Amino acid sequence: MSTGQQQRTLSDAALRLAEERSRPTVLELRKVGCAYEKGRPAIADMSFSVREGEILCLLGPSGCGKTTTLRAIAGFEPVSAGAIYLAGRLVSSPDTLVPTEQRHVGMVFQEYALFPHLRVIENVAFGLQHLPADQRKAQVRTMLDMVGLTELERRYPHELSGGQQQRVALARALVQKPVVLLLDEPFSSLDPDMTGKMREDLRDLLMHTKTTAVLVTHDHEEAFAMADRIAVLNNGCLEQFDTPEAIYHTPATPFVADFVGQADFIPGLVENGTVMTEIGEFPNQVGYQEGTKVVVMIRPDDVHIEPSDHCTARILARQFRGSENLYTIGLPSGHVVHSSESSTSVYPVGTPVELQVIATHTVLFEQDHPRKPKG
Repeated sequence: MSTGQQQRTLSDAALRLAEERSRPTVLELRKVGCAYEKGRPAIADMSFSVREGEILCLLGPSGCGKTTTLRAIAGFEPVSAGAIYLAGRLVSSPDTLVPTEQRHVGMVFQEYALFPHLRVIENVAFGLQHLPADQRKAQVRTMLDMVGLTELERRYPHELSGGQQQRVALARALVQKPVVLLLDEPFSSLDPDMTGKMREDLRDLLMHTKTTAVLVTHDHEEAFAMADRIAVLNNGCLEQFDTPEAIYHTPATPFVADFVGQADFIPGLVENGTVMTEIGEFPNQVGYQEGTKVVVMIRPDDVHIEPSDHCTARILARQFRGSENLYTIGLPSGHVVHSSESSTSVYPVGTPVELQVIATHTVLFEQDHPRKPKG
């Protein structure tokens, strides 16, 4: 790429970033807390914001608080602390709870919650009874066309596939032009082959309609595919709020590092301004003091292997993953790292290998304080 092309690329990226930051904030949570009946917090000190037209994913394991957060935004759960704002309007605080029907949010649940006795066209039109008949009919037909259901408008939900039912649920929510669309594990009932296509279709639909959306998921691949930004939750707390790229390459905590992809943690020691480990030297980018014990986060795509008889690292296992092989490599110390190689690079278990570590980003955590990273 020429210097001029690089400058134009950087300029385009800067313009896109400026345009994104200029969008108004549609949803804002300020130090929100929700408690269970016995007083145990379900979420605590939850703060983030979502801009107009942005897709946010709430990502985390079961019980981390992501569905509680979604329910609080919808108005199904009262907050015990903090405040929630929708389009600049206070809708939740310890003293305020605007009813769900007055928040103008759209919702798509795991089960889709379609009315079984209503046809597709009637399901989609259900929330538009306040509009004149002609206007209601026009909006519904436009939405059905947008989601590709025009030819199925006379069918009942039980006559549709899972993917088609999901499209009806989306159309019913979007036709009301909500301030924000809330989606709770929307792909959980679909088979894997259909899920990928539906992710693409949903993201295209949300971008086309410029809909602000909050999606709950436990699948980091789904979050990476869908989100503009991701909020990673753990034990009711927000661990990191950032872009998918930053979440993967520069995780803020060991939990985030491990949850969003395969991660290995290799002990190291800061000596002479660098981090010394048994697999090589790494830059001390965040300036730990001499003698500090740290761990270096390594991703499988950072590690490449070559068979070499004089090396002491050995292949312990191989997993075939279609487009790649994931190798587990045992180090002399007993620690392990993983390496992703092409599916055509097949080496037997027990093969001695040389490691070539080319880390895109160096992420360090203190050994003694793993929950308080510095990089």
